[in-house]
Amino acid sequence: MELQEIRYFLALSKTLNFTKAAEACHVSQPALTRAIRKMEDELGGLLFSRERNNTHMTELGRLIEPYLTDADVRTREAKQTAVRFLKLEQANFALGVMCTVAPVQFVSFLGRFRADNPGVEVTLLEAVPDRLCDLLVKGELDVALMARPDGFSAPFHASKLYSERFVIACSAGHRFAMQDAVRMAELDGESYLSRINCEFFDVLTDTCEKNGAKLVQSYRSEREDWILTMVAAGMGVCFLPEYTAVFPGVVGRPVVSPSVERDVCLVTVAGRRWSSPVRAFVQAVRRYPWPAGSIVPVTA
Repeated sequence: MELQEIRYFLALSKTLNFTKAAEACHVSQPALTRAIRKMEDELGGLLFSRERNNTHMTELGRLIEPYLTDADVRTREAKQTAVRFLKLEQANFALGVMCTVAPVQFVSFLGRFRADNPGVEVTLLEAVPDRLCDLLVKGELDVALMARPDGFSAPFHASKLYSERFVIACSAGHRFAMQDAVRMAELDGESYLSRINCEFFDVLTDTCEKNGAKLVQSYRSEREDWILTMVAAGMGVCFLPEYTAVFPGVVGRPVVSPSVERDVCLVTVAGRRWSSPVRAFVQAVRRYPWPAGSIVPVTA
């Protein structure tokens, strides 16, 4: 049973006149008559009793009318919802955010995006890069903000937003807090507080060892706030992205000789078509003045 046939039935149920119903539906009377007969064949019984100057609904017609009315109403509501979605009047999408990305760089952008697109609701989902990539492939996420040491290969498309140095985080009373920068070699023997979700952990550890610095692992946690609280208490040091090193009692100092950076990217699935709100979001990302680096053109 097609939606157009349902509308023919409802028009005829109101007018009880084939000619008037056909005019209301902007079709010929024979076309409407054929559609009603097709419905009757599918349902196995008459829907309208056709007598000269006396067309009326049968018991079967009256029985199914509420169901067909409901189907028509829901269809119209679905179309209206789609129109509002496409016009960004009532739309939503899911944005994945790597758990080590600090909000400080994004709250201003998100505020501007909301002001420009008040009808768009953004759901933020926090996870590690591998999990975000999995959700992107499955279509459970539309876009994600993240970084990985080895970058992003097919099927992903990554657009660099900004570069971010790693700093060494320490307490205000630590000797590093008195320095302008910390050389990798100076980390030798330091008690280290390990952030389990740090996607650059292996890179940072290997870099330390290559520069003669052996860290003493003391505590590990998935909770950034726990690690930072222990840093502030003087229980050890840790590597942090520079925009994350904003916590009471925590001092961040650049790491040099060598320095380590990460590129925070907007990641999508290459070639996948975007919905209207996702396209609006990506275009806004491309226009936004990020603090460092340039944005690679994004296409889809």
